[in-house]
Amino acid sequence: MINTHLNKVVIGSDGNLYERLFELKDYRRAQGLQHNLPLILIISTMAIMSGYFSIRGIGDFITKHRKDLLLYLKPKKNRLPTFQTISRVMINIDFKKFAEIFQEWSMSNLDISEQTWVSLDGKAIGGTVTNPHNKHQEYVNLVSVFLNKEKKVLAVDKVNSKSNEIPLVKELIKKLDLENVVFTIDALHCQKKTTKVIVESKNDYVIGVKGNQKKLFTSLKKIGRE
Repeated sequence: MINTHLNKVVIGSDGNLYERLFELKDYRRAQGLQHNLPLILIISTMAIMSGYFSIRGIGDFITKHRKDLLLYLKPKKNRLPTFQTISRVMINIDFKKFAEIFQEWSMSNLDISEQTWVSLDGKAIGGTVTNPHNKHQEYVNLVSVFLNKEKKVLAVDKVNSKSNEIPLVKELIKKLDLENVVFTIDALHCQKKTTKVIVESKNDYVIGVKGNQKKLFTSLKKIGRE
């Protein structure tokens, strides 16, 4: 599996992700740096693609695949970053720029056919929650766009509260520039403006309905009983 991911992120069919990551600014002090930013981000990306989602999980991925990572990535002084180093880097990267680079690379390496189901979903990042009992609290909410059947991520972006997820989803749909696909979104996005954006982009949608749209929810329950 690691060889497959290395081919995808370091080689790729239309340019490689590793080279594109040099466009990101490294906010660390140059003095004493042991690992360049693209190396850290490539390893982290491959780890996540392989199902290692936490910082410590990325560390486990490095330990498990150390031999192959050293062989193919050829890091300076034959050293790989620790999960502590990865954690420090992740805190300070330009996420918007990283998301833009990842989306361009991902879209150039995926063949999306008509009527493909494309999901948009937001998840709160637990480590950013300081008081889980405060319902008005702000936290980092990561919104992902992924292909259901292929289990591949097309794009990611983030907001600082659940309410801001609604305009972000509309923005992502426009930026993806897809046609004739089916977007699936949860009930939070059962909004006229959101469905209008989807229809105007020449796509279809499947959206959940809950109490946030009372009249529609009641009507659908009535139809279901008939």
